[in-house]
Amino acid sequence: MMYGADPLWLMMMLVGLPLIFLPQWWVKSTVAKWQQVPAQEGLSGAQVARDILQRHGIHDVSVEATSGFLSDHYDPKDKTVRLSEDNYHGSSITAAAIAAHEVGHAIQHNHGFFPVVIRSSMVPLVNLGSQFGPMLIMFSLLLMFMNLLAPDMALLIAWTGVIGFAMAVAFHFVTLPVEIDASLRAVKILKNEHYLNPGEMGGANAVLIAAASTYVATALYSLMQLAYFIFRVMGASNRR
Repeated sequence: MMYGADPLWLMMMLVGLPLIFLPQWWVKSTVAKWQQVPAQEGLSGAQVARDILQRHGIHDVSVEATSGFLSDHYDPKDKTVRLSEDNYHGSSITAAAIAAHEVGHAIQHNHGFFPVVIRSSMVPLVNLGSQFGPMLIMFSLLLMFMNLLAPDMALLIAWTGVIGFAMAVAFHFVTLPVEIDASLRAVKILKNEHYLNPGEMGGANAVLIAAASTYVATALYSLMQLAYFIFRVMGASNRR
């Protein structure tokens, strides 16, 4: 039994949905709160990002504005830090924290930070595994249940899907040290290079911790999904 009326799947969704949506609510509310508080230095997020890059000897990374809320990211292919309009132009504590965090990713890339190298090498397989892994599992077990596919072949396909999805789960967990390290770099830079004063660091920490919680939640939820898929494939194997 997969999805639909499956009690195990419904139970996982009851746990998983709050696990995903509560951190999203937390980060949105925290970001919005500290976007209303201007940093004393008065630098925009774009100025903070460019200044940190220059101070750290990185001259081949550009800083651009991008549309969308919480759309901030570092693109290693284009070597570009992209900040949402509010954080690019704004001089809030949120803008400084997020700008420093994204530049932290640029510094990681420049220094060849090992988890970043691993994560980049996983991307092609992860894209396939996350998209097709669950489909392979679901349809192979369904065809086996309907006697339209030999059990051995169905289980082979299902376990292939499990392995593919496991790669996606591993990717989420490799992402955690990448994101945590970028935030630690951001905190150190903001404090030691005086982009924020000691009284403002609490707000920056709050923004970065809330953002990190979304990655932790995603990793845990993906692990729950993987456990479910393994349980179902093992159950089908025992019943054949």
